[in-house]
Amino acid sequence: MRGALLAGTLFSCLWSTSALAQQTPAGTTITNTATATYESPSGTENTATSNSVQLKVDELLNVTVASGDSGDMGAVPGATGQVLKFTVTNSGNGSEAFALTADDQLGGDDFNPSATSIVLDTNNNGAYDAGVDTVYVSGTNDPVLAAETSRVVFVLVSIPAGATDAQRGAVGLTATAKTGSGNPGTVFAGAGTGNTDAVVGATRATAVDEGYFKVSNASITLTKSASVSDPFGGATEVPGSVITYSIAAAITGSGNLNNVRISDTIPAGSTYEASSIKLNGTALTDAADADGGRFTAGAVTVSLGTMAAGSTNTVTFRVKIN
Repeated sequence: MRGALLAGTLFSCLWSTSALAQQTPAGTTITNTATATYESPSGTENTATSNSVQLKVDELLNVTVASGDSGDMGAVPGATGQVLKFTVTNSGNGSEAFALTADDQLGGDDFNPSATSIVLDTNNNGAYDAGVDTVYVSGTNDPVLAAETSRVVFVLVSIPAGATDAQRGAVGLTATAKTGSGNPGTVFAGAGTGNTDAVVGATRATAVDEGYFKVSNASITLTKSASVSDPFGGATEVPGSVITYSIAAAITGSGNLNNVRISDTIPAGSTYEASSIKLNGTALTDAADADGGRFTAGAVTVSLGTMAAGSTNTVTFRVKIN
């Protein structure tokens, strides 16, 4: 009878994820009674009832770990406090505590990041909040998850100074059931929810996933040039001559630079020519509006937003020599 229950329990762990919500909770008592109806020699219909068989559902130990990042996380050499996000899910049928470990010595990547701490998402908002979320200490605050519930966990990482542009480094997070792990079908007698046995499921009661950093060592180079047009059709630099300044912003390396903004103060001895700002040949307004160009406080400013490596934007404007 015990073997029949175990076989049924192990079969349940092979269901798809969508079937997990149908798992019978650990500790549930399943009662079964048979009946028989018969007609006596006198023609009377009678019923006979068997004894009841009661079985208590064991705890199934299963867990999954999944990276919560959409892809490689950007980083620069020598950066500290970089964050990888994971989701730990108790895919078993009973409440279980899980031990967490981070592995920063994985093979198959270009460099080894240094995992500095594991942090639990204390306020359950799915985002790392320094000083709010709780640093994990093994054996002290192992996360306890009810059946089929999840917890977001962060791994904080430092990037080695020697990592070079476009290299990738991986860190893994492992979650293991505190009750025990091992080959599927392994039984921990009396260790499950409600003093049931705990039975290792298909995941072996331990799971791991990896998150990656990619070094994006993008940098910006500004190249400024000037052309002059004088009142006589030449290029002499005399009062009344117009100077067109050109500033080329080029991104090298890999990845993106965010919130790029070019500023240039109008030099003494000259006056800015109104409405002369252009970005890649397209006119911008002087006012602080949606086009990103602006002239204020004696300076030209152009907001370029996010620029990807390999891209170049050119800003031009004119001044007149006083």
